[in-house]
Amino acid sequence: MSEQLIPLGKRAEASRPAPVIAPDAPRVYMETYGCQMNVADSDLIGSVLATAGYAMTERADQADVMLINTCAVREKAEDRVIARASELGALKKKRPGAVLAIVGCMAEHLKEGLAERAPAVDVIAGPDSYRRIAEMLAAARSAQVGPTKRQIDVRLDKEETYDGLSGAAGGDGVSGFVTIQRGCDKFCTFCVVPFTRGRERGAPPREVLRQVRELAAAGYREVTLLGQTVNSYRWPDGNEGEVTFAELLRAVAKIDGIERIRFTSPYPVDFTADVIAAIAEEPKVCKYVHLPVQSGSDVVLERMRRGYTVQDYRDIVGALRAAMPQISLSTDILSGFSGETDDDHQQTLALMRELRFDSAFMFSYSERDLTFAAKKLPDDVTPAIKARRLTDIVDLQTKISGEVFAEHVGRNERVLVTGPSKRDPAQLVGRSDGFKSVILPAGIGSVGEIVEVQIKRSSMATLFATE
Repeated sequence: MSEQLIPLGKRAEASRPAPVIAPDAPRVYMETYGCQMNVADSDLIGSVLATAGYAMTERADQADVMLINTCAVREKAEDRVIARASELGALKKKRPGAVLAIVGCMAEHLKEGLAERAPAVDVIAGPDSYRRIAEMLAAARSAQVGPTKRQIDVRLDKEETYDGLSGAAGGDGVSGFVTIQRGCDKFCTFCVVPFTRGRERGAPPREVLRQVRELAAAGYREVTLLGQTVNSYRWPDGNEGEVTFAELLRAVAKIDGIERIRFTSPYPVDFTADVIAAIAEEPKVCKYVHLPVQSGSDVVLERMRRGYTVQDYRDIVGALRAAMPQISLSTDILSGFSGETDDDHQQTLALMRELRFDSAFMFSYSERDLTFAAKKLPDDVTPAIKARRLTDIVDLQTKISGEVFAEHVGRNERVLVTGPSKRDPAQLVGRSDGFKSVILPAGIGSVGEIVEVQIKRSSMATLFATE
């Protein structure tokens, strides 16, 4: 049986026909590491390559192009990519003319040095270089093996928001992503993002609304607005005013066909009253917020240059819960940062007990070069202490999550059905308004439908509408 070629850009866009994929089109195999921004970027790359005549394959050993879209936030992620590049490099040798590309934040972070750690790589492209990705791949595929084969573009562009381009159909076909802002101006001392994605720049509101309308026209029911600090979005309106993030949320909510709106990740400093009001008042905006805290110690927050105190953070959570008592909250916690004492650690645990997050992303600090912390602050918490403290945090959050999820048993939840359950294809899985996975019994709902079910039981990470 011949391999099925899947168009990269298979979403039926409202404003333009889908690209025609030739039977002999070069095949692209793509892997994505990192956050939802990376997933959205992979969709964008897919759209660019579809326009250039490429097709997707799900098998690396049948690919003409093997592409890894990467994250640079943590050292372990980079180590995984280097190991994977070595594996794909071995496959590349079996396919004459095939190329290996590493793109995204890690490519920007390591730049030309990436070739030393991954000698099989032919294309290195930063997150502002995707308009040129087809051109770079073509040059690498046509060149002879050697230095002339390698293509590198890691220039940051202060203006690039990929205006006019659209992503391909990614994810589950029900929920789509629209990037409204790129880069970051916060310069937290531990974070490499401003150096890998550049400074903040927003997409024009008309461009955001165009992409959301395309998703709606293609049958998507949910959209997530993306930005490194998404709620700091501002766009000049030409009358010496500006379109704020709250206004953009309300504008997106007016688009027919989209039933749910999410956003990530907001930054505490920019969580203003008008944003809280927009979430509370717009029925389509999900009552869920991911609000990174990082630490429960003011001393550590100041050393991180986060720009807020623990009390500031409490006040934001209090305002959210006052406006929406049933709101779901998740967070990020970074353990073992420079100078963190056991008392600082205990303060973080105390804040977790107080605020009771539904869930959390929890990590030990790993030093990233280019950052202020790497240059000026000692990484002086030993690996053993980091591991112990992270275990404390994970164990506590596991307990809290189990209790929070159990509180949903007996409640009715509106669930957006996203597809079959991985454990039992006869059952379906979906997401609640509060971003919790819900397992549905067979025969209840269909993909893309919003159904109301009663929660019968729970685990620490899943709700079940089944006995």
